[in-house]
Amino acid sequence: MLSPPPPAEEPVKRFGIVDENGTMTEDFEIGEYDPSVVESWGNSSDSEVVESETRVRVSKFLICDDKLKEYIPCMDNEEAIKRLVSTEKGEKFERHCPEKGKELNCLIPALKNYKIPIPWPRSRDEVWYFNVPHTRLVEDKGGQNWMIRDKDKFKFPGGGTQFIHGADQYLDQISQMIPEITFGQHTRVVLDVGCGVASFGAYLMSRNVTTLSIAPKDVHENQIQFALERGVPAMVAAFTTRRLPYPSQAYDLIHCSRCRINWTRDDGILLIEVNRLLRAGGYFAWAAQPVYKHEPILEEQWKEMVNLTTRLCWELVKKEGYIAIWKKPLNNSCYLSREAGTLPPLCDKDDDPDNVWYVNLQPCITRLPENGYGGNATNWPERLHTPPDRLQSIQIDAYISRKELFKAESKYWNEIIGSYVRAWHWKNLKFRNVLDMRAGYGGFAAALIDFGIDCWVMNVIPVSGPNTLPVINDRGLIGVMHDWCEPFDTYPRTYDLLHASGLFAIERKRCNVSSIMLEMDRILRPGGHVYIRDTISVVQELQEIAKAMGWRAAIHDTSEGPHASYKVLACDKQLLRR
Repeated sequence: MLSPPPPAEEPVKRFGIVDENGTMTEDFEIGEYDPSVVESWGNSSDSEVVESETRVRVSKFLICDDKLKEYIPCMDNEEAIKRLVSTEKGEKFERHCPEKGKELNCLIPALKNYKIPIPWPRSRDEVWYFNVPHTRLVEDKGGQNWMIRDKDKFKFPGGGTQFIHGADQYLDQISQMIPEITFGQHTRVVLDVGCGVASFGAYLMSRNVTTLSIAPKDVHENQIQFALERGVPAMVAAFTTRRLPYPSQAYDLIHCSRCRINWTRDDGILLIEVNRLLRAGGYFAWAAQPVYKHEPILEEQWKEMVNLTTRLCWELVKKEGYIAIWKKPLNNSCYLSREAGTLPPLCDKDDDPDNVWYVNLQPCITRLPENGYGGNATNWPERLHTPPDRLQSIQIDAYISRKELFKAESKYWNEIIGSYVRAWHWKNLKFRNVLDMRAGYGGFAAALIDFGIDCWVMNVIPVSGPNTLPVINDRGLIGVMHDWCEPFDTYPRTYDLLHASGLFAIERKRCNVSSIMLEMDRILRPGGHVYIRDTISVVQELQEIAKAMGWRAAIHDTSEGPHASYKVLACDKQLLRR
């Protein structure tokens, strides 16, 4: 007996942002979305996912068990962690992703009494208690002005272990110690290691500095989750046995205030990784007991640190109060003039310092490019639109110059963001935490800055494409390498806006598309937005999955008109309850 013919696919609907002539129009209103509206989702057992080479058919995804409310798949894989041979170097804080067949296949539930986050800039100073209902840091760090609980809110006075009188005063001290740091001009991109609740990065925001705050999961309960709820750039990451997923010469300043890392262990391999990440001529600021206390064991630790930094050719430019600040050299001349046999050695010339995905730490000093690439970034804000020298190092096949590609991408995204601002009222959406899932040269993030949208963007460079990460950081933005076949290292409910342009047409050849969409749902806040630009067939497939996840999803024409090969899938995530 012949199977019945497949049902006809619904035509792509147009929602009015393109007129009959195929041009963008602004004279319409999109429906208001009230994120407080809760949809009763239920958990009936009719969930079904059917994959074929051409389509993914999904009826409905179930809501996960409550114990997964704060689940980070590659950080909470208890089975894999139990099988580790050793954990003495922090291996349990590394990525250990679920095996095939054990991936997340349900929707992470919101916390009980979850509220739409307080908007920036108020969120710098206060967040809803029930969105991160953990009081351990209040109990442990209350005397250091980290945070306090006030009824249904946590409040952040701006203190830290080494700056109990506030981050602003601490930042002023650093500026006075090293006037050349000039926050917001020479120093634009910072890494804060072992960040606590990220008050250091939060207060740098007002000085035009973007700080990525990192810490391992579990050491201080939920510190990265607090940072993200405040609207501060943050990510779960740890100095262990692998390179961090960031490029070489990524940061103008790297900061560690009582970050509880033994920088001199294993012949200094962790500080060697800091050296890889630090821009030529950049600064390392260390606020810790060995800097200022005169106990024998701490004095010995200081001597070891001075010895190691000297061998790394770092200059101790200032030591004052609790803080010591070193400067990395601008070129290789010091490295080459060291005594023969000095450790750590220089890396081989064929070592790629930007090869970071699941790459072990290297016990050697990354060579600086002879042409000065990376160390000669212009000051902010000019660097945002200045084609960086490291464009020339990107491994791509291009028929026009890389500088022309860079400028074309910037123009392209400026036009698109302009149309989104006019047609979809992006300035009124009040999103703060943004993820660009396939960032290219960072044009999307740069355009958001140009249009004055007060947000920060995590620019992801997929492993499936060319590594443009150095360009991202050279522009004064932040980015990370990632494989979208695997989960991302952040908490549930991290981002207000997810953006993916041309991602799925590439990744569907190597990844489970529904798994990527479920991961997007995990890291998206209720009331959050998703914009996907992709081919018509991809967008139609993703719309089906989006609806099965409870998102409101609609397909729109691009500014190229109804006959263009690309469409935009615009989605809103609702707050689902069983």
